[in-house]
Amino acid sequence: MSIAVVLPRIMEIGAEAINKLPSIVRSLGGSRTLIITDRMMVQLGYVQKIQDLLSVDGFEVDVFDGTEPEPTAASIEAGVQCVIDNSYDVIVALGGGSPIDSAKAIAILGKNGGNIRDYKFPRQVNETGIPIIAIPTTAGTGSEVTRFTIITDEKNDEKMLCVGIGFMPFAAIVDVNLTLSLPPRITADTGIDALTHAIEAYVSQKASPFSDCQALSAMRLIGPNLKEAYINGNNIEAREAMMLGSTLAGIAFSSASVALVHGMSRPIGAFFHVPHGLSNAMLLPSVTAFSIPSAPERYADCARAIGVATSTDTTEQANQKLLNALETFNRELQVPTLAEFGADKARFDSLVVTMAEQALASGSPSNNPRIPSTEEMITIYQQLWA
Repeated sequence: MSIAVVLPRIMEIGAEAINKLPSIVRSLGGSRTLIITDRMMVQLGYVQKIQDLLSVDGFEVDVFDGTEPEPTAASIEAGVQCVIDNSYDVIVALGGGSPIDSAKAIAILGKNGGNIRDYKFPRQVNETGIPIIAIPTTAGTGSEVTRFTIITDEKNDEKMLCVGIGFMPFAAIVDVNLTLSLPPRITADTGIDALTHAIEAYVSQKASPFSDCQALSAMRLIGPNLKEAYINGNNIEAREAMMLGSTLAGIAFSSASVALVHGMSRPIGAFFHVPHGLSNAMLLPSVTAFSIPSAPERYADCARAIGVATSTDTTEQANQKLLNALETFNRELQVPTLAEFGADKARFDSLVVTMAEQALASGSPSNNPRIPSTEEMITIYQQLWA
C-alpha cells in the first residue's frame, strides 16, 4: 500500500542556514513579507537579524509579534486582520511551535477566510494559504515540516487539531545557532516533545517504512543528546543533534501521525495551561507502559535506538529499560507531576471525563498500538498525580 509524503519544497539545514532566507523569498516572487513571531524573538534580536537580511535585498518587511505561547482562536485574529489589511505575499514564521502554528492558521485564514474552528479535524485542509517560510528556534515541535497546527478554542478549552497539506510550510530553515539561547526548561520540554514524536510515529498504526527510517534516526540523535543539551546549552554538537532529530521526528509524525500521548496531552494544555512538551513528558512513561503489550517489538526497537538497550537484550528486557529510561529522563530533566505544576485537583477531577472525551475525539488515540477506552484514559490521567 502506498503512502502520501508531503514535505516543504525547500529545506535549508545547518549552521548559518538563515542566510539563505533572501534567496528563498526571491524564489517565491515575494515582495511584501510579514514576520510572525513573539516578543521574545524580538528581545533576543533574531527578528532584527531577519529584517536586516531581507531589507538589504530590497524586500519590504513588517513584523507581527503578538502570538501567544498557547495560541487560541482569538489570539490569531489580529494576525489575520494584519494580513488582510496589508496584502502580504510571504510569511516568515519565526520561533517555537506556537508562533509557527499561529502563522499556519493566519496564512490559511488570511487567504481563505472563515474561523479556525471551521478547519479543525476531521476536515482535511487542502486549500493553499499564503506561503510560509518556517524558521524554528526550538529543537522540539517539528512544526516546520508538518501538515498540522494546534489552536485552542477558548470558548470550551479544547485544543483543536487542524490537519492538511494547506498547513505545510513552503520552506523550512533549520539553523542550530538559533537554539543556543534556549533556557534549560524549554530545552527539556521541547526535547521530550521531539522524542515523543519519534516514538509515537514509530509505534503508530499508520507507520510505514518511510516514517520508520525518520523516527529511528531521530531517536538515535535525541536519546544520547537530550540530557547534554539540557545541562550544557553551549554544546553545539548536542544542540545540532537535537535540532536535526527534531526535524526528522517532525517528518516522521507528519507522515505516520502521533498517537495516545498527544491525544491526551492536548486537553492538559488547554485546561491547565501546561506547556505542550511538558504535558507530553508527564504522560509518556504511563502511556508507554499501557501500550507496550500491543507492540512489544516496536517499543524494544525504540529502546535500542535511544541507546538504553542493546541488540543482546531480549524484547522484555529492552522494554523494561525503555520504561526506566523514560522515568529517568523525567527525573533528570525535572519534569513535575501535575500536582507539582500547580494544577487544582478538584478541578482536574471535575474535568477528567471531558479531557478523555476530547482526547478520543481528536483521533490521535486511534493511531496507538493499543487503543484505549475512555475509562482507561481516565486511569492514565489519574496517574499524573502519583
